[in-house]
Amino acid sequence: MKKIIFVFFLVAATSIVAEAQCPMCKASVESGIEGGDANAKGKGLNDGILYLLATPYLAIAVVGGAWYYKRKQVQ
Repeated sequence: MKKIIFVFFLVAATSIVAEAQCPMCKASVESGIEGGDANAKGKGLNDGILYLLATPYLAIAVVGGAWYYKRKQVQ
């Protein structure tokens, strides 16, 4: 168990810093800054990221809820 914890902390301590945006998203937001409507493009980009983030969690919640209620009816 100590080895697993040691490896976990070693991996966490040596993680590589990653860029938060893909190059196309970054270019789109940077081009919007020059045009003056960076807030609109940034808001749209953030909404898209939240949509993509929420979709798998909602799918898991629906499957989990269906499984829970079906299991509850059997008992």
